[in-house]
Amino acid sequence: MLVEQLEEIIGTANCTSDPDVLYPHLHEWRGALSGRALVMVSPESPDQVAAVVKACSAANASIVPQGGNTGLCGGAIPDDSGEQVLLSLSRLNRIRSVDADDFAITVEAGCILQHVQEAAAAVDRLLPLSLAAEGSCQIGGNIATNAGGINVIRYGTMRQQVLGLEVVLADGTLWNGLRSLRKDTGGYDMKQVFIGSEGTLGIITAATLRLFPAIAATTTALLAVPTASHAVQLLGNFQSSQADQMLAFELMSERAFGYGLAHAQSSRPPFDASYPWYVLLESSGPEDALQDGIAQQTTDGAVLAAVIAKNVAEAEQIWHIRHSISAGQKVEGVSLKHDISVPVGKIEEFMVAAERAILKLVPNARIVAFGHVGDGNLHYNITQPVDADPDVFRKLGIAASEAVYDLVAKFGGSFSAEHGVGVLKKQYLQSYRSDTELGLMQTLKTALDPQNLLNPGKVI
Repeated sequence: MLVEQLEEIIGTANCTSDPDVLYPHLHEWRGALSGRALVMVSPESPDQVAAVVKACSAANASIVPQGGNTGLCGGAIPDDSGEQVLLSLSRLNRIRSVDADDFAITVEAGCILQHVQEAAAAVDRLLPLSLAAEGSCQIGGNIATNAGGINVIRYGTMRQQVLGLEVVLADGTLWNGLRSLRKDTGGYDMKQVFIGSEGTLGIITAATLRLFPAIAATTTALLAVPTASHAVQLLGNFQSSQADQMLAFELMSERAFGYGLAHAQSSRPPFDASYPWYVLLESSGPEDALQDGIAQQTTDGAVLAAVIAKNVAEAEQIWHIRHSISAGQKVEGVSLKHDISVPVGKIEEFMVAAERAILKLVPNARIVAFGHVGDGNLHYNITQPVDADPDVFRKLGIAASEAVYDLVAKFGGSFSAEHGVGVLKKQYLQSYRSDTELGLMQTLKTALDPQNLLNPGKVI
């Protein structure tokens, strides 16, 4: 009965239970989680989304919103019941308006991030969010997970880019909060409730995003450094010398860099030797000042070797290595992913303690550490030992992850820096957040979704 109603709302062609069509939508990118769905619906407008949600609410059927399905925590995957409605937002892909004078762009949730970047660039403006998955991830998912990416050091996370939202609530009500105002003290800032909520409080259908002046030129450099502590010191020095012009500051261990280089087959090794750590930085400040700073740090021993990209092609080649790390790690076997953050000044201390704890639990485990060190966000991943039994390694995974997260908590960090909670990290939210904080989250969930129909089983 419900499926027939949904077909009437959005058309038979936009409802499917075909296993072949559904397959890529039912599996998480790494293959760590899969589910089943009653039907997948693909509405083309916010009104259709609202009508779908209203019909599901009347039928007491739960809904799983899905964007580009590039997440790593299972937040967009249905459960195994085969009774949930999978709601794809891919057809909501219109760029509604771009206002260069207002430095704002209004887009629908299904817009690919790269397309929004290009629309901003067409009017000489910048949307600063940049991710490895920007060619396939969607704006709605970026907002629902409060995505970070490589430019957080200067521009902040997705939360800082959102000026207004359009959201379908759990009862099918469509709330239009698409404002481009920078100052508005009229009551609660409701958009903030939905940013980072992973579709559990409402379904984002459109957003007004903040734009910035286009950057005329950038300098990209790859530095080899002896320790993570040296990288942190460099970050402080360059932030001072480059003022607020530092755009990205990425840290990669020797193993992480090697995985990226191996997977980015078209890339040539930038150095003749291997080094313990690498820093990839990008700045919009004066190139000569950056070069002088690198030269001084080389003299002081903080930089062991350096390559400064001479043109856009060389810069893209360096970034291609960085963006290929995750894909390169995937072919090495089963990995435990830890998207964590710690205070920047504690990064070296944390990694020394974490490596000691992990190798005690899993001898010969391959630690793959990399991330946006400029904002304290590390992807502290653990790949199975060479030739290890994947199933045996998986069984050790819970203890290894708990060891990492316990240390993160000890250092005042977070177990979830930018990938969200979804299903795979839900138990850790219960462990590392206070009863008061969890109670507030549950109060919000109950108030906005009393039937627990929006992405149930995720986050809380």
